[in-house]
Amino acid sequence: MTLAITVLVAVAFTLVWYLRRDNDLCLGLPCLMFWGASLMWLVDAVAEYLQEGVAIFQPSGEQLSNDAFLGVCVVALGLVIWVVTLLVKDPRGRVRAAVTHRR
Repeated sequence: MTLAITVLVAVAFTLVWYLRRDNDLCLGLPCLMFWGASLMWLVDAVAEYLQEGVAIFQPSGEQLSNDAFLGVCVVALGLVIWVVTLLVKDPRGRVRAAVTHRR
C-alpha cells in the first residue's frame, strides 16, 4: 500500500512537472523525492518477498491500514519538505515582498 501511494503521488507530480515545464515551483524536488521513495518501497517489497514468499500478497486489514498510514505520512513529510524549500528559495519573490513590505 505504501508503494502504491508513493507511486501515485510521484506520477502526479511528474505529470504536473512535465506539463508546466517551468521551474518556478521547484517541481523537480518532489518528483525526485517521491520516485526515490517509490524505489525504496519497491526494494523493500522484493526483499520481503524473497524472505517470506507469497505471504506478503495476503496482508491482514491491520497491515493494510498501517501501510496506508505510513504512505500518507511519507507523502505529508515530502510535501512539508517541498513547501519549506519553496519558502526558503522564494522563486517568485513573494515571501521577500511580504516580509519587507512596511506600512
